[in-house]
Amino acid sequence: MSELIHYNCNEGIATLTLNNGKVNALSPDMIGAFNQCLDQAEQDRAIVIITGQPGILSGGYDLKVMTSGPEHAFNLVALGSTLTRRMLAHPYPIIVACPGHAIAKGAFLLLAADYRIGTEGAFKIGLNEVLIGMTMHYAGIALAKDRLTKPAFQRSVINGELFNPTDAVNAGFLDCVVPAEQLMATALTMATQMKQINMTAHRKTKLKVRKDLLEELDTAIELDKTIPL
Repeated sequence: MSELIHYNCNEGIATLTLNNGKVNALSPDMIGAFNQCLDQAEQDRAIVIITGQPGILSGGYDLKVMTSGPEHAFNLVALGSTLTRRMLAHPYPIIVACPGHAIAKGAFLLLAADYRIGTEGAFKIGLNEVLIGMTMHYAGIALAKDRLTKPAFQRSVINGELFNPTDAVNAGFLDCVVPAEQLMATALTMATQMKQINMTAHRKTKLKVRKDLLEELDTAIELDKTIPL
């Protein structure tokens, strides 16, 4: 599918492996590849597994783009937020098999998925925007508020606290943590179990459950285009 994201579909399970440098930085091209892969997964009627390289899911947005001027930063954040919204409304289940660190937009990928599996180890998961001088965008606030526990939301969004994988489960970033050697096998087992779901019911229920969040994100994405980061 792309050099930036490797796409493989087998027996109704599509695996998207992020492959953009050391930290799988999310650039405009990377997000474009992401959308192409989701398009293909829809055509394949496949359950989706998103993963990265050993030790890293993603370190967030491409800092070269984010620091190249306000217009480029605004555009990249809008693309990323639109991707988040798409994931939340995707007609088939999305599983993230997180092989290590997931920072900033990498953590938002976790929050936009239907099931999240982390890896044991000295990894950091969370939203570091305030640590790097970025005011949290409205779309990010809306998603974090919906998916994180109330205490973790405050600590993560306002304080920039990063969590180890076990604490990330308690915070709401992950659903479970397994040894690294079991990560993909666990994701495949979950995807296989999810094949029992009636996908029409899954899609309709997901949209009903997330109706308010999706509408809030639509408003937030437009508002973020006008508010400095």
